[in-house]
Amino acid sequence: MKVAVAKYVVEAPADFGDFAERQAVVLGEAATLGARVAVLPEYLSLELAATFDSATRADLHASLAAIQRYRDDWLALYRRLAVELDLHIVAGSFLLAQGDGRYVNRSDVFAPQGAHAWQDKLQLTGFEKALGVIEGGDALKVFDIDGVRAGVSICYDCEFPLPVRAQAEAGARLLLVPSCTDTDAGATRVRVGCLARALENRMFVAQSVTAGEAAWSPALDVNTGEAAIFAPMDRGLPDDGVVVQTRDDQVWAIADLDVEALERSRANAQVANDRDWSGQWQPSLVRARAVGFDPL
Repeated sequence: MKVAVAKYVVEAPADFGDFAERQAVVLGEAATLGARVAVLPEYLSLELAATFDSATRADLHASLAAIQRYRDDWLALYRRLAVELDLHIVAGSFLLAQGDGRYVNRSDVFAPQGAHAWQDKLQLTGFEKALGVIEGGDALKVFDIDGVRAGVSICYDCEFPLPVRAQAEAGARLLLVPSCTDTDAGATRVRVGCLARALENRMFVAQSVTAGEAAWSPALDVNTGEAAIFAPMDRGLPDDGVVVQTRDDQVWAIADLDVEALERSRANAQVANDRDWSGQWQPSLVRARAVGFDPL
């Protein structure tokens, strides 16, 4: 299965039509490269805030409310592109209104048959908590893509091992990570989280990122990091865990992932974190106890 992850440069579309035209071009490139799965970054919907007046786009709360008018168009756009391009599309994330001024950070996934699934972000960053209007999701999902079971982990979520482990135990061998970070430290945290989840669960992890600067947006103002696909660091797989990543102005990092070979790698693994996971739950290891030093 060929998977493509985007290093998506944030722009300022004039209207939804302008946004839609760019999505068709960008995703068309991924399809031309042979991708079966294309992953766009977190907060992609906030690029649509550029279509409003300067006061609205400079106010994140106002932007969140304003972009809701595009929700139906958003779903129709990516459903159409998934069908036309014969492509599974992870459409970044959309900050979706829940009523009473509350929102969830939702990643929509579209299949070439026109079907639709979604995963909400579970854990909120300090920035999201400070907004006071975003809620974490309360459901964890996996779904099948061309016979490969996959899950979505939105940005900060990939830094938490237990939910991803639950997805792995439900059969996920591919983790799709739309992300958005505005500092080198943030980009490093998400990257390390992706590497750790690949190691622990013997899975491929595909991370997309936002790039460039958008001074007009309080959320997309500065963007860092490289899009990449990660694997466990083991025999027959990259020593540094990096299958492929973007460089410079490259938009897509793409790789042909052999999930069957990943499964077979268990037989001659140097280490088997995925199989040895339960060793952490020995009663004597569940809690640490403070002890003093014994005299010599």
